[in-house]
Amino acid sequence: MSIEKNIQTVKDFFAAIGRGDREALLALVAEDIEWIIPGKDWPLAGTYRGHAGLADLLDTASRSMDTSTEPREFVAQGDRVLVVGFARGMVKATNKPFEDDWIFAITVQDGRLTRIQEYIDTQALARAAQMDASGPV
Repeated sequence: MSIEKNIQTVKDFFAAIGRGDREALLALVAEDIEWIIPGKDWPLAGTYRGHAGLADLLDTASRSMDTSTEPREFVAQGDRVLVVGFARGMVKATNKPFEDDWIFAITVQDGRLTRIQEYIDTQALARAAQMDASGPV
């Protein structure tokens, strides 16, 4: 596929996330997608594989945080699309807010996302997920 089509596929993916449209998301990702979210000590860290893994990630995200994400720039070469963006949200268990500048390195093959590697502010997210000694704030 062309670089322009790969970028459009990734833009469609983020639009589906913004609408909460799972059916559209699944149509845009490969059956064996791999989504890697770095870090520890926060709810979404881990590696998610396949449509079941994606569903698990989306369920965990909706249960554990309120967030809005804004992709701001798309840079592509070959089958790779780098997305530079910003997220703002709150971890529900702690009621603590976070802000996160991020980059997603996304591989697109045959019109579907096959791999997502996030580069995010894991410390900001871990701080927002951390319980105080007395429990949630």
